[in-house]
Amino acid sequence: MRQEHNKFVGRLTELAQLKPFLNKKTASLLVIRGRRRVGKSRLIEEFAKNSTFYKFTGLAPVKGVTAQDQRNEFARQLSEQLNLPLLETSDWGALFSLLGRIVNNNRIVILFDEISWMAHGDNTFLSKLKNAWEDHYKKNPRLILILCGSISTWIEENIITSTGYFGRISWTMNLEPLPIKDCYAMLKSLGFNTTHHEIFKLLSVTGGIPWYLEQMDGKLTVDENIKRQCFTSGGVLVDDFDLIFHELFIKRDEIYKKIIMALSNSLVDYDTISTKTNYPKSGRLSTYLDDLIKAGFITKDETWSLKTGKILALCHYRLSDNYLRFYLKYILPKKPQIQKKHIEAIQLPAFPGWESIMGLQFENLVVNNRLDLYQALNINPADVVYDNPYFQTKTKKQLGCQIDFLIQTKLNTLYIIEIKFSRNPIGLNVIESVKDKISRLSLPKNMVCIPVLIHVNGVSEPLVAENYFYAIINFASLL
Repeated sequence: MRQEHNKFVGRLTELAQLKPFLNKKTASLLVIRGRRRVGKSRLIEEFAKNSTFYKFTGLAPVKGVTAQDQRNEFARQLSEQLNLPLLETSDWGALFSLLGRIVNNNRIVILFDEISWMAHGDNTFLSKLKNAWEDHYKKNPRLILILCGSISTWIEENIITSTGYFGRISWTMNLEPLPIKDCYAMLKSLGFNTTHHEIFKLLSVTGGIPWYLEQMDGKLTVDENIKRQCFTSGGVLVDDFDLIFHELFIKRDEIYKKIIMALSNSLVDYDTISTKTNYPKSGRLSTYLDDLIKAGFITKDETWSLKTGKILALCHYRLSDNYLRFYLKYILPKKPQIQKKHIEAIQLPAFPGWESIMGLQFENLVVNNRLDLYQALNINPADVVYDNPYFQTKTKKQLGCQIDFLIQTKLNTLYIIEIKFSRNPIGLNVIESVKDKISRLSLPKNMVCIPVLIHVNGVSEPLVAENYFYAIINFASLL
């Protein structure tokens, strides 16, 4: 979230969660994980801005990078930040101990960034770090050590649930993409002064990923920015997909890519993923899916019985990362044209299905910002029983049905959320569409259905006059 003049935007909740550790009278070990580009390092820099701060970053474990290379890079950063002679050692323990002897007093924040990269190739890394914590770091009651990384599964397996670190971790944080309010504030600070429809178009492509937003130029139109970064050779969003998977999953990146591609067009179930990837249904495939969920790329949308309130075995997986969805649908198929520079003169609306894909992207954005929706509808989150995109399978006793977003509350109410993204005001035909969906639902007695319409570019006067929807929400009002 670094911008012009080093301005920091948002993350008030996360900063408030971290702030108490600055006043704590014992050493703290914190773990922060989150998707690549989500702003983990920048958040920590902001948190530590009034403290002595040391940052150490691992090398991406590309081909040829060895465990000794990781130690050499740590030693270089250590020497540079502490003004020491260049160190040479083949032992992590020696490096950790040296750092520990130097940071033995005063308020100090230490960041080990991309810690899984640091540990690459050396099975003793974590145990020696744990020993250094016990022997050195924790003896400074004002020290905060933060372990940070993008590979959430590695962090969970090797640190959070590890017996070696049990009882030593003071706080864990999974950093999510920026809420739309913070995204809007960031874009305004970058000089964007355009319509809400255009803002949401940009957010639908990037999601709430701060680094992507930082690459946008407020002096250009939204369409010009999307063309520049997504459809021009050299654009950062043209190549980031491959970088993400190579750096996070290294040797297994191909199977993860196949899973993501299987989800690119729609919600799909486990069996369909197995078929599309040509990978057997097994515990290993389930593990790969869990890895992608923990990485923040996909979501497992469970469905439930409206009559019993119980979770059903049926579930669908959804590609919930807006950039990945957009990349697979629009950038990847046009990669050859992009590389040959044959596409730069094309106007975005000229792309086949452009309005349709933007609608799906916007729908995903709304679902990912559901807490703002609760606030707009005056729903207490504590009253929500279940909330998800909802799907009802066709059987002999019931019709098939899919709802953009469904909220069931303890008050025996169902909020039927219809999400529309259009350049033109929404017309009367949306009413019949929603009525048809509600008629297909297998509802218990006394269940109250409350239809809600979400839009960004206005609704027609006849639609408002019908007074069918309990609420018509301009999502831009949540900015």
